[in-house]
Amino acid sequence: MQLKQNNNVSAILAAASCALLGTPVQAQDKGDEWQFDTAILYYGETDRVQLVEGVFNANKDFGDEHYFNGKLVIDTLTGASASGAVAQSGVQTFTRPSGNDSYTVEGGETPLDDTFRDTRVQASGQWTQPLAENYRISAGLQASKEYDYLSIVGNGSLDMDLNQKNTTLSAGVSYAFDSIDPVGGRPVDFSSMVIDNGQFDSTEAYQQAFDATRLQGSEQKDTIDLLFGVTQVINRRMLMQFNYSLSMSDGYHNDPYKVLSIVDQQGLTQDIVHESRPTERTKHSVYWQTKYALDQGVMDFSYRFATDDWEIDSHTIDTRFRYNLSETSYIQPHIRYYQQNEAEFYNPFLSQGTPLPEHASADYRLGKMTAITLGLKYGMQLENGNELAFRLEYYQQTPENAGFEQPGTLADEDLYPALKAVIAQVSYSF
Repeated sequence: MQLKQNNNVSAILAAASCALLGTPVQAQDKGDEWQFDTAILYYGETDRVQLVEGVFNANKDFGDEHYFNGKLVIDTLTGASASGAVAQSGVQTFTRPSGNDSYTVEGGETPLDDTFRDTRVQASGQWTQPLAENYRISAGLQASKEYDYLSIVGNGSLDMDLNQKNTTLSAGVSYAFDSIDPVGGRPVDFSSMVIDNGQFDSTEAYQQAFDATRLQGSEQKDTIDLLFGVTQVINRRMLMQFNYSLSMSDGYHNDPYKVLSIVDQQGLTQDIVHESRPTERTKHSVYWQTKYALDQGVMDFSYRFATDDWEIDSHTIDTRFRYNLSETSYIQPHIRYYQQNEAEFYNPFLSQGTPLPEHASADYRLGKMTAITLGLKYGMQLENGNELAFRLEYYQQTPENAGFEQPGTLADEDLYPALKAVIAQVSYSF
């Protein structure tokens, strides 16, 4: 949306339509010049992960509805990440993923691995053009590289306009190839964490025991996504979009840095083992979005329902209201609510003496939870016509017990701590 207030509501609605369809919006005062969007984002969890991300986005209209979009993203992550092990009343010792060191966690604290360090670079390009009258095609490539992860994605889509361009039908497909090469190697499913508590005669003996729990070399995951959608102009003020998406992935789904605690009837940890997830996952989702143009701004509301064969069902409600303070400035409150149930193989811990399940993970991201985001964005148009915006949000994720009984001393431990984070962003468009 342009910052400048426009009494012609249809113009506002046209911009909203472009936003829904992912079509670049050409500023009338810049002709066919390149347009750039830049942003710096900070995401910080309390006592956990910290992220700083820079984004550079470029759009170019080559005329006759031929558009190019390019994006470069660089982010750095540091801090601590929950390993999946349960808290205990006494001090616990864990081996770092590399096997070269260990760390301790005080009694009553959630085990966090504070060696989380990574830098990610992502580059993408997208080309959109007409195919025939009332038809558009789009194709793109994306590559993302982290220290232990490589992802390459190709995509294509076809749009068809109907009903005097008041209706647009869309179909898209993407293929992603991911290569995973974890630090220290890939842990063998349910293998015990090797901890050097002085029981090894030499460094070589410890290393041999550690290597026996690891598989060397990279693994891969292939993902195919299909998207079908319809965008409909309801009236001169309202626009709606409905999407259905199908995602099918096959390959390595484990998080190589997550573990589970095996506890006895007193709730005391007897072993730490690495997780195991299924090698396939199929996800379905339906999405509905409505944009409504008011005289002083735009209301944006969306709902998404997603389900998969891991038995995770989720609901997402997202709403924004952009209110124009003047012809050159606006504010935009934002509220997002998310809720999901746990995966069928999610377990906060395993019990000693019972057979190991086929798959199990204590990753809180696969557990039952709710999350809420509250935010506010302020934007303004500068005298040179460029745009500057500031965004500040608060995020809280609240895991819940999905009915697991906590034996012995575990009843006194907080196995589902809330996660709180602050998000701050500064963006500049020119």
